[in-house]
Amino acid sequence: MKISGSKLLILLFTGIILAGFTNSSEEIYIRHNLVGYLPLDHKVALAFSNGTISGQFELIDSESGNTVYTAKIRKSKAPTWKKFRNYTELDFSEFSEPGQYVIRLKSSGVTSESFTIGNKAFSTYHEDLLGFMRQQRCGYNPFLGEVCHTMDGRTFYSPMPDSSYLDLSGGWHDAGDQLKYLITSSNATGRMLQAFELEPSKFDDQYNALGDPGSNGLPDVLDEAKWGLDWIHKMHPAEDQLFHQIADDRDHIGWKLPTSDSSDYGWGPNSYRAAYMATGKPQGLGKYKSKATGFANLAGRSAAAMALGYGIWIEQVKDTAYALKCLNAAKSLYALGKQNEGYQQGNSFGAPYRYNENTWNDDMEWGAAELYKATGNQKYLEDAMYYATQTTGTSWMEFDSASHYELYPFVNVAHFALYPLVDADFQQQLAGYYQSGIENTIKRGETNPFSIGVPFIWCSNNLTVSLITHILLYQKMTGDMQYHSYMLAHRDWLLGRNPWGTSMFTAIPQDRDYPVDVHTSIWKMTGKEVPGGLVDGPIYQSIYSKLLGLLLTKPDPYEQIQNSHVVYHDDIGDYSTNEPTMDGTAGAIYFMAHFSD
Repeated sequence: MKISGSKLLILLFTGIILAGFTNSSEEIYIRHNLVGYLPLDHKVALAFSNGTISGQFELIDSESGNTVYTAKIRKSKAPTWKKFRNYTELDFSEFSEPGQYVIRLKSSGVTSESFTIGNKAFSTYHEDLLGFMRQQRCGYNPFLGEVCHTMDGRTFYSPMPDSSYLDLSGGWHDAGDQLKYLITSSNATGRMLQAFELEPSKFDDQYNALGDPGSNGLPDVLDEAKWGLDWIHKMHPAEDQLFHQIADDRDHIGWKLPTSDSSDYGWGPNSYRAAYMATGKPQGLGKYKSKATGFANLAGRSAAAMALGYGIWIEQVKDTAYALKCLNAAKSLYALGKQNEGYQQGNSFGAPYRYNENTWNDDMEWGAAELYKATGNQKYLEDAMYYATQTTGTSWMEFDSASHYELYPFVNVAHFALYPLVDADFQQQLAGYYQSGIENTIKRGETNPFSIGVPFIWCSNNLTVSLITHILLYQKMTGDMQYHSYMLAHRDWLLGRNPWGTSMFTAIPQDRDYPVDVHTSIWKMTGKEVPGGLVDGPIYQSIYSKLLGLLLTKPDPYEQIQNSHVVYHDDIGDYSTNEPTMDGTAGAIYFMAHFSD
């Protein structure tokens, strides 16, 4: 949690009370997007308290101190989360003048922190998210300026004898730990390539291929995506082989830098790590076994990323050799998926937690759609349409609970990729899948004053990013903007319009409340903040109370705000809500770029 000195500056020029600075049991809290708003955005802040909130609110220009807008406070019609009795809405959507502002409640004098309205409100925050991705790199890590895990890995479940060496170095560390998963990395790679396709003018070139400062003629998002593509190439060393995971929960032995990894997989500390090949069967070298019925989830998603890479490298980067390498890999990966329909999950060793992905039709649909665009081969289009009908709308959006990473990757971008390739009737069917998912979440959003439609299971912020992406893609497909305001409520939730009044991205925005004491070894060992990391996010208290190994290390600064329903802690001891994730961050790059100037 970081609180800026700007609160005191606001007090100096307004002479009014700031929310959070009184000891009253009827203290009023104001919550809004800490980054700010585009001029034409739907702009609704919330104020909540156990006391009465009524009358009018004002927008005050931060520079002049003048009141520029006044409107009536509107009582929220949604059920509360019980901690506070009264929730109200402060709607200033019709005000669009660019500038820096604060909100003041006229009857109480309580005021908010300042925020921006303007086309540049979102600045270049998507580039900060790429900075977090560079910090997650395995192999050469530009954040540390050192090389790590060069001995990945020793193979298991492959045609080679167990413990055979195969160079599988590279890729990204998954989260605060130092495992590497094709489950998440294939999605991260594909989503960054898609973000570039959708917003090509938004990305800068300030870093080279190694992630060090310096232009190399390639947008940084493509440098980062290529880091993922290169690792997928390694994980697919032969047409009939696909590795899916490096290391396991033997990694979880305490804080350590990746460059001096003390975990031991049988060859001594800071040495070789286990490398698991996908077989489509349950795996596990220790007590716990994963579930598996195939591995089309991994193969299809990786094929989609490779086909996207082909299109970009052949048309825009003009590197024919690398483009064709990606296309050949896309074809062989997709063929593997066809031969091994079903899903492969993550592997654990000594702990019960793993990635429980149990869907795959959506991944094969995505791979087939992207391969059709790359090759024009009608068979791929037929496959994509078939898998789309098998996928339908299956998603977390239908359910109030799910296992960890069940129904991954949480948003079906395949329907969006397929949409322009099919006739009007099939387009209507695809759009209907999207719309049905949105409507399911709206019902859930009506149960709380923040209008948040995601279930607060582990990695709820990842679900929120996925819902935002889902709606943005639906809008692009159909032109239907009826869900735009609902989508903005989720964007604003991630950036401060939540009970805790904090951004869910590290160091965004830098002068406001954001996660600082995050559950990562980099933070613990170096004390250096890494901007741009999306943390796991709030979780149901009922789940939080049952997780193993959680121990808060300091008094909770949000104690007065926490409720019995859903919790969030900015504490390194809470791996369930405050651990930044690589794939969640990668998924957020598109929507951040979309809102940037």
